[in-house]
Amino acid sequence: MIAIVDYNMGNLASVKNAFAKLGKDAFIVSDPHKFKDYDKLILPGVGAYGDAMEHLKERGMDEALKEFAASGKYMFGICLGMQLLFQSSEEFGDSKGLGLIEGKVIEFDKNRFPHPLKVPHMGWNRMFTKEHPLFSGMDESHYLYFVHSFHVVCQNEADIIGKTEYGYEFTSAVARDNIFGIQPHPEKSHTNGLKILENFIKL
Repeated sequence: MIAIVDYNMGNLASVKNAFAKLGKDAFIVSDPHKFKDYDKLILPGVGAYGDAMEHLKERGMDEALKEFAASGKYMFGICLGMQLLFQSSEEFGDSKGLGLIEGKVIEFDKNRFPHPLKVPHMGWNRMFTKEHPLFSGMDESHYLYFVHSFHVVCQNEADIIGKTEYGYEFTSAVARDNIFGIQPHPEKSHTNGLKILENFIKL
């Protein structure tokens, strides 16, 4: 069974509907004590990093998520949910994250852009991926839908399974053992996004 974490920071219905298209029930769960009853967990998210962490802490979800990750069950962070897996973010000051993957979240550095680009990075872009079960049956590059102004910087290169170019190359997919994350929205990415979710179901 798959749980979608409800901490009041994202469009949960679109994620749930994407799983429904694949013929799989996913349950929106707001009680952290029930996380352990599920085999897999989706951590979605839209909005500000600091607000998201406060919402998780107020509900006791931060510790419950760490316990779920430690159990060896699969956890999948999407967009802001992926960023929360890291140790910290520079968004609106310095905010501590879940610390499940070593690294931090930084704002796009427009000084590194070779020509004027808008932030947030919004729309379709290619993700170049390493071989990984999340991308089974897919080409090594595929278009997905992005909406974000911040991106992750991994401390360990081995945790990076996907990269994207926007002004400069940044990390757009990560994996460490049973913990995965992608910056784009698979639930908004049509066939390619559904394939990633289907691969997650099959793990």
